[in-house]
Amino acid sequence: MTRRTKNIFIFAATAILFAVLMIIAILIGRVPLNDESTRGNTPGNLNNGGYFCESDGRVYFANAYDGYALYSMNADESDIKKLNDGSYSFLNAGGDYLYYSMVGKSDGYDLGFIGTPYGVYRSKLNGRKVVGLDRCHIVNMQLCGNYIYYEKYDNKEAVSLEKIRIDKKDKKTVAPQSIINPSCYVDGKIYYNGDDKSKDHYLYALDTATDSSSVIWEGNLWNPIVQDGYVYFMDISNDYRLCRYSLQDDIVEVLTKERLDLFNIYDNYIYYQVSSPTAPALKRMFIDGSSPEVVQEGVFQNINITSQYVYFNAFKEPTPVYKTSTYGAVNVTTFDAALQAAADEAK
Repeated sequence: MTRRTKNIFIFAATAILFAVLMIIAILIGRVPLNDESTRGNTPGNLNNGGYFCESDGRVYFANAYDGYALYSMNADESDIKKLNDGSYSFLNAGGDYLYYSMVGKSDGYDLGFIGTPYGVYRSKLNGRKVVGLDRCHIVNMQLCGNYIYYEKYDNKEAVSLEKIRIDKKDKKTVAPQSIINPSCYVDGKIYYNGDDKSKDHYLYALDTATDSSSVIWEGNLWNPIVQDGYVYFMDISNDYRLCRYSLQDDIVEVLTKERLDLFNIYDNYIYYQVSSPTAPALKRMFIDGSSPEVVQEGVFQNINITSQYVYFNAFKEPTPVYKTSTYGAVNVTTFDAALQAAADEAK
């Protein structure tokens, strides 16, 4: 082999090796796309801060005992692990990734941001390889297929609905200066209520394929949750009582006449906070309004539900975090496993 032939061979082999390494790097860095039906969290959890999110038997949660740092555990509260420092909310999970709103410091950032990080982020399920998707203040957010839809707030433009693809591409403003809560994502549509600016509180649906909205029902509702052909909502016209509307039969059923502050739905249960100057309480009932019972007397917030437990805390008191069985008999205790995990991290 002549020297010239040998040099050509070496150059070609080097070029091929470089090309292979580039392809491998691209494949490793690529974010696999989700099925369009993928939803990051339940609408009820997101309407209550999105502090807990369950995926494939694993629960990801913002630990209030550790400044809302990111933790994970099994649904039965075993194998608790701290994933990242910071303050987290609106947790979403899809595929091999977590998506969330975060403020604070953490290790392993690939953000491209200067200063204290805040905004919309993506990481692996183990909390590693954190990537900033948009630096902004978040009101709410939901993983809808391959896009994060999020309410963004700033002092100049007020609230707008934005979206960005999970691989940090195709960022768009969907609805400028519009209050659209994206938490209720069902079958390719985001269901939401109108606001005071739109002069109504009708039920709308935003088609995520076209980002166009249409009126579904001319009710007077707040925080709609669509499940199994029904729209569960707080009835503004009647002192925020809880009702459900049948999308098929065009019929409204009153589930409770008590005034609500907030509610959450999981499977066949509704957990709701009764607003009362004399007898406030967290209660639960079946989704048809039957068998109401008191969970805990007092004023509570941040009702987040997993397949095994319902978590909540007293109004404006992040800790202690209380819990009770999602399906079993009411037995309110404290989330001691999270407290112990935070104490272990502080050692």
